[in-house]
Order: sequence, then C-alpha cells, then structure tokens
Amino acid sequence: MAAPDSIPPLAHTLLRRDFLKLGALGLTLPQFLSLSATGQNASGGGFGQAKSCIVLFAWGGISHLDTWDPKPEAPREIRGEFRTIGTSVPGVRIGEHTPLIAKQMHRMALVRSVHHRAPSHRSAAYWNLTGHEPPNLSGNWPATRADWPCIGSMVAAAKGGGRGGRALPNAVALPYPMADGGKANGQDGGFLGLAYDPAIFRPSRGELYDGVSPTSGHIDLNLPPGIDPSRATARRRLLGEISDQSIIGSPSDTSTFVESRESAMEMLLSPEVRKAFDLDLEPRRVREAYGDHICGQSVLLARRLSEAGVPLTTVYCAAGDLNGSVGDHFDTHAQNFKRLREGMLPPLDRASSALLEDLHQRGRLEDTLVCWLTEFGRTPKINRGAGRDHFPNCYSVAFAGAGIRGGQVYGRSNAIGYEPAELGCGPADLHATIFHALGIDPHHVIHDQADRPFPLCDGKALPLFG
Repeated sequence: MAAPDSIPPLAHTLLRRDFLKLGALGLTLPQFLSLSATGQNASGGGFGQAKSCIVLFAWGGISHLDTWDPKPEAPREIRGEFRTIGTSVPGVRIGEHTPLIAKQMHRMALVRSVHHRAPSHRSAAYWNLTGHEPPNLSGNWPATRADWPCIGSMVAAAKGGGRGGRALPNAVALPYPMADGGKANGQDGGFLGLAYDPAIFRPSRGELYDGVSPTSGHIDLNLPPGIDPSRATARRRLLGEISDQSIIGSPSDTSTFVESRESAMEMLLSPEVRKAFDLDLEPRRVREAYGDHICGQSVLLARRLSEAGVPLTTVYCAAGDLNGSVGDHFDTHAQNFKRLREGMLPPLDRASSALLEDLHQRGRLEDTLVCWLTEFGRTPKINRGAGRDHFPNCYSVAFAGAGIRGGQVYGRSNAIGYEPAELGCGPADLHATIFHALGIDPHHVIHDQADRPFPLCDGKALPLFG
C-alpha cells in the first residue's frame, strides 16, 4: 500500500527545524520529539515477551563477509584479510575483529539470509528502518511526511498514542540523525505526523565520531542561564495562554503545536527525564565497560532509556553524515579492512557485548529485545581500493533477548555470500519479528493524518523464539 502524499502545512515548516532549543521567552518546535505513548499493548497475537527494544543500526552497510558471515574457504579476493574465530556456540564462527560479541553468541540469533533490491544508502536504510519498500529503489528522494514511519514511531502508534502523563518520549534515536546527500528517509514519524517523531539525543559523554557536526542530534535538557524551574513553569503557563492566538492553521496543526510545546517543557522540567539521561548515575566500571566513545555511551544511554520505559530506542552506530565515504561509518568502498579493524568494529563489538552482559546481570535480557540491523551488506569481491561496495543481494543481522533462542543461525548464504541459499527473508520479516516480540500483531492497522488505514507490516515473524 502506498504512503499518502498529503503533508500538513505545519509539517513543511517543521522539516526545517533540526534541533530542540529551549530559550528564556519560548522554544522552537521539537522536530524530533516523540509524543507517543508507553500505553497498553495493541491487540494481536504477538509473542509479547519484550517490554522494550533496542536497535543497533550499522549505518553505511556493514560487511557481512567480514563480521557475521565469513567465508574462510572462499578465494582470497572474496574472503579478504580477516581470519575467523570461534564463538561461545560450537561450530559458529564469525570475523576475528568482534571477539567480545563472539563470547555472547550463546545469547544471540544470527540471520544470514536477508536480502532486498535497493542498492543506495537512503533507499536501503528506508526499507530496513520502516520495513516497507522505498518508492525509489536506486536513488534519493526528499524525506517528507509522505514517507512511512520508522519502526519506533510505528510501535508508538500501535501502542495507542498519548503519553499517559509521562514526560519521557516513547521513541528515541541516538546520537545523530543520519544523512547521505540530505536527511536520510525513514527516521521520523512520516505520515503519522510530527507527534510520532522520535526524539534525537546525543549523550553527554563519549568521544564523537569523525565526520559529523558535534552539535547534530543534541537536545539540551539544561535550563538557560538565569532561568530556574519555577520561572520556566510560569513561562509555560504564559505560552499556554497565548497559544490559541499565535498559531495560524488547522485545528490539527494547532493541536500538534501545543502538544509539542508541552512535551518539550515537560522534558525540560521533569526529574524523571533528567535521571534517565544522566550517565553520571552509572558506576564508572559500567560506563567504561561500554567504552568511552559515542557508540558505547549511546548504547549505555539506550539501556537506561529502555529501563525507564521508552519502548524503542535506535542507536545509529556510525557518523551521522556519510560525507562522501569519509568519516567513521560502515560505507567502506575503500580500505574496508583497515577501517573496520581500526575504527568501526572495536566500538560496536565492545558496546554490543557490554549491553548483553549488562542486561543479563540486571535480569532484563528476557524482557528486552536487542536487534543489530544495517541497510545492506558489501560485495563479495574486493574492489581495487581494498574496499567492498554496496550489496543488497545478501546480508546479515542479529537478534538477542526477549525469548530469542540464543546460539542459533537462521538461513544460509551461498559459498561466497552472494545470495541466500536457504530461508531467504527481507526487511519486512525483520520488522514482523520485532513487532511479534513486543506483543504487537504485525498486521495491526495504523492510520495516517487523513485517517487512512495502513497495516504495520506485510512480513512474517522469523521463527527465532523458544
């Protein structure tokens, strides 16, 4: 079913707003602030063991051949420079530069047979972030309110909207918005509207990725100098009194404006929100276990938000803008092995392992779903620049927690990782699996702003549970 093509006038304005700014006399509209709910489960026959979900997204397209699905018996121009290592599951081997993940394999399910037909970053990311085929398979198109919502926004909508009096957002993305020749599609509430946009935060700790603006994605929860909580509360009341006179537009636009402003102020003033985002409350040993880099601290913050009640948090484990293949991301057209070995895999490996161990130690792995996603894999044949290029024909993802049976491998690629050989699946099936774990019927119907019905997903949950 195609996404709607109507965009409310207010949404056009909001697309130009990149950050939440809280000032002494007012505030801008929070583009990325979710007003969605932590409310009741939607009806449906989902497995339902997960209370929350953390998605780790390897932006740029991580090489399956050098991580999750190595081919040690293939010719050198296919297998590459890396060796394989054993894991905590006998017979399951992965790339040598994820040794900490290897020790957690008994808690994980690898899926080695994912594929689709979108070769560009933005179209492929859209497919994996929304679960729906993009309108443009091989090129870019402007991110608009006609796009499908991201997974976090759909979960929020399926759980009933409305925040139930809570100040915390119901969907969060960390630490930056993704871009490749413009904002990447599929990261916001899409046709659900601004009210379902995830809030985008950057943690206060951690060395930043190279190749992205240091301010991207940062929402400051500190009050401006000279403004204390009581004064901010008074200004909030004043804004409420003048809102009906200052907003020009349809009733729905006015409602969105008011809800956005109220949610921003609640976050600013809420001790609950401040506590959830305060990494200083974590023991030093825990912070260090995740790694003193933006990837590790973002994953730690995702765990804190999950624990505080945010149903779905996405961590983009790479720089925000691909910057023409320059920077810290998985778009390794050149120097694939050097970049993976020295820059990209160590932070992801450490943060992933720390998250699973931390959730296990806290007794929360059984009700927290963790997913490792990406937009596509990389070409089996190494190019002349010692890199690998875009490859949607076959790639790998992984799941853990929330009833996922650890130590299993679902699907198989052929001898050189070129295509699925068994149990091929697509992004829609990955999304159906997430919905299933969260107790949401993958075919649950959501409605756009014109009240048109759209089933969440046309995929089928993978049999990874039990």
